Formats: sequence, C-alpha cells, structure tokens
Amino acid sequence: MSNLPELQSCDVLAFGPHPDDVEIGAAGTLLMLARRGYSASVVDFTRGEKGSHGSATERDAEARAATARLGLRERVNLGLPDTGITADEGTTDRIVRALRTARPRLLLAPLDKDVHPDHVAAAQAVGRAFFLAGLRRHAPHLGPAHRPRLLLRYPGNQPIEPTIAVDISAFADDKAAVVRCYESQLAPPDRSHLIQGLDLLERTLVRDRFYGARIGVAAAEPFWHDGPLPLQAVELLLGS
Repeated sequence: MSNLPELQSCDVLAFGPHPDDVEIGAAGTLLMLARRGYSASVVDFTRGEKGSHGSATERDAEARAATARLGLRERVNLGLPDTGITADEGTTDRIVRALRTARPRLLLAPLDKDVHPDHVAAAQAVGRAFFLAGLRRHAPHLGPAHRPRLLLRYPGNQPIEPTIAVDISAFADDKAAVVRCYESQLAPPDRSHLIQGLDLLERTLVRDRFYGARIGVAAAEPFWHDGPLPLQAVELLLGS
C-alpha cells in the first residue's frame, strides 16, 4: 500500500480529521506535556480542502505554523479526501503503521459523537487501529505490534460529559496563539456555514472556559475514556 506513514518515536500521538482539530481539542494538553519534557506528534487525515474558507495550500501553511508553536516532533498528513474519510482497511492500515512506528504511550483521537461525518469516521478508524495494532499476528508487514497504554478522545462540535478535564489555565494564552495560526478559519464574513455560529477561536475559548468552570479553573480541555481510568494513566497524562 502507498502512503504508509513512517513516524519517529514519540510519547504522545494525536490524530485529527482536519488540520486544526487537534489544536481545538488538545493543544493545551500538548503544550503542557511538552513543557514537562514529553514528545508529541500529530497525524492529520485530510488537508481540509473542502472547507468553506481556506485552500489546501493555505491550510498546509497554517498547520506548519501551528506545529512550530506546539513544538511537535513531527506532523504528517495521510492525504485522505476531505469529507470522504472511511474506516476501511486502507485507512486502518495507515493508522496501524503510524502507531507501530511512533510507538506512543498516549493516543489522542476524536470522539465519534459529532455532526461532521469525517470526525465520526476518523474516530472509528482510530479505534479499530488501536486494537489491531496490538495484535502480533495482524499485518506484520506494518511493523512490530504496539498498542498505546491509553486512548483519550477529545470532543469536536458537540458537548460531552467528560471522563476527565485537564486544567490548561497556564497554557490558555499559548493555545489561543496556536489556534490563531489557522487564520483562514477565523471570523469569516459569512458565518452562515459555521457550526453554532462561532469561528474556530471563539468556539475554542467558550468550550475551554465552560469545562474550566466545571472543575473550578480558568480553562480546561475535556476528554472521554472508555471504561475506568487507571491511576497510572492519569499520572502519565499529567507528567508525574
């Protein structure tokens, strides 16, 4: 199969359906972990070329700027069609290859509760690959088996009742600067296409303040985990 990603090893690997999704959902957490010495990389499924604003070329440049501000070890794009992500074998193989080459301990991915079909499909594909990547007899040509210790899901366009909320108050301004890298998605003159009528930055700030208020801090990022969360996983996330 062509276009199989070959990633450098990292502690944290985050997947986003489009450039900017990881930033909205988890930039504060990535900034916090980077400050504590953890390495992180991002895999985008698409270039966001069907968005109402911003060409693929513009969004590539914006993603590079955001990558620099996040201090990522690496960022790759799977080159899948915007609005055409599917959780098929080819997509799953790409993700399995990414997991087996990067070998992260923490995996961040979108939640499958969303109005955007790409977010749902990407969430399903990552979930499938998360399981298959840990099977020694599954697709050995994709590399030695590896399953991250922890998979946390960040929400997209719909609110959730999170398993955990990570205090990012100390990194809120830096996160806003990261999100502002996606200039083509900020305050467009025609807001009719925007979900909830909010641009990228407005939606990010409102959500982080809301979940921050839920835990008594200025800003927080919500994550959902399937099942009980082991204490050592929390320690890994917080850099203890």
